[in-house]
Amino acid sequence: MSGGLLIREGGTADLGEAMVTMVEGFPATFGEAWTLPQLEGAFSLPGVTLLLARMDDQPAGFALIRTVLDEAELLLLAVRPGQRRRGIARSLLTAVFGAAVTLKATHLHLEVRDGNPARILYESAGLGEVGRRRAYYRGNDGSVHDAITLSRRLDS
Repeated sequence: MSGGLLIREGGTADLGEAMVTMVEGFPATFGEAWTLPQLEGAFSLPGVTLLLARMDDQPAGFALIRTVLDEAELLLLAVRPGQRRRGIARSLLTAVFGAAVTLKATHLHLEVRDGNPARILYESAGLGEVGRRRAYYRGNDGSVHDAITLSRRLDS
């Protein structure tokens, strides 16, 4: 498909593409990007779904979710910096909601570093703060940040 956004489910063959997006998409300052072994380990668990976004036939972003019983967790969502402000993250998040509902989840949870601008997207999509872990994240620069837990009930 050319000339637009395509979101599709990915598999283990797509982990390299996801890694490139992750390394570009997560600032090194905070040390939030996962390693390939971490991504492979998560992907090997039951209930894990990888969604890949491509814009104009080019890798643009991805989301990784895990569903256990009626609970889904957004583990990762990243968009390549050159592809931002084009609605890709919102489209990925909408696809995450849809995938979670298809897998019979009734709630979606995620955790985000306090100060991460993605929180604005999550809250605008109906996710609300349900918890906070004080001083949870330690950046590579020595900074300390709270982890914010967000949640939303999913419509089935």
